[in-house]
Amino acid sequence: MKVAGSIALVTGANRGLGLAFARVLKEMGAAKVYAAARNPEAVTLNGVVPLKLDVTSDGDAAAAASAATDVNLLVNNAGIARPGGFLADGAVDAAREQFEVNFVGPLRMARAFAPVLAKNGGGAIVNVLSIASWMNGPTLATYGASKSAAWALTNGLRIELAEQGTQVVGLHAGFIDTDLARNFDAPKSSPEQIARTTLDALERGEGQVLADEISRQVHRGLSADHPAYFQTVAALPSGGGLSAG
Repeated sequence: MKVAGSIALVTGANRGLGLAFARVLKEMGAAKVYAAARNPEAVTLNGVVPLKLDVTSDGDAAAAASAATDVNLLVNNAGIARPGGFLADGAVDAAREQFEVNFVGPLRMARAFAPVLAKNGGGAIVNVLSIASWMNGPTLATYGASKSAAWALTNGLRIELAEQGTQVVGLHAGFIDTDLARNFDAPKSSPEQIARTTLDALERGEGQVLADEISRQVHRGLSADHPAYFQTVAALPSGGGLSAG
């Protein structure tokens, strides 16, 4: 699909990668951008439509779908990350919290907006994933598990929504220069560059975006004799890291 003239909704659009998506969508000619956030007053970008949305709320998702009936592009960006390994104190609670936002959130939004997208010609969904969808380690273990689940969701939605003509895109990246990755000492990509790379791939009809060199490196390593997921992030030669989506 073409970004120019599209009607987009971006979750978590008040800052970080979500804000970059909203900004780049406008730059690329989107006719309207709904900037969704738990607190719509936190949306300060000019030229967008602030929209109240907590992706953990069924009511908020339904209300957003009722309010934004013209949407043909949904960007599931909202996400959280909690540090620590699977055996760390609080890991179960951290897993529940992150799965609710990072997996159930996009699922909830896809279910709410699938009929809207169908009515508007099919459109597209972009899910912000991570290289942590493919590899794990004690730095962000439960976060990685939630992104693995979101990758499975993305692949399943691509098949289920094909009949109605909805393009489903999975975005994989390493560290992105946002608040979410603030405390990680590793090379980081510009959120605007990640957003533009993703939207360019969307326009080309692609279903998967490897948005930076570290995501391409990890992807190549998935089928190696010693696959990438046998390693921790710290073992990657370029110092790459996890998504800030």
